[in-house]
Amino acid sequence: MFKKILFAVVGTLAAMNLAFASVDVNKADQAALDSIKGIGPTMSRAILEERKKGQFKDWNDLQTRVKGIGDKSSDKFSEAGLTVNGASKPAAAKPVAQKKPGVAPQAGKDVAKQ
Repeated sequence: MFKKILFAVVGTLAAMNLAFASVDVNKADQAALDSIKGIGPTMSRAILEERKKGQFKDWNDLQTRVKGIGDKSSDKFSEAGLTVNGASKPAAAKPVAQKKPGVAPQAGKDVAKQ
């Protein structure tokens, strides 16, 4: 009984690992590209046609060469498991919001007291 449970757990974990496997845009066939959420047959064909001209160097190269892939869609594709040369898209640095926009701390005053 214990062995059956153990095999079920191991099988489930293996299936989960396959579901989150990365797909490299420079190595994937059309079916693998289609498995990425947001990439359909038209987009995967465009990727494959552009890849015939040469492999994609990085995410910027992919976005520049394939019409329809911009910052937002490439972020989503990366989150869904797409990689370029084995690398996920680097997260964009978000600007730090100030508590009081346009108000700079005054010299000589403790910022914590404002």
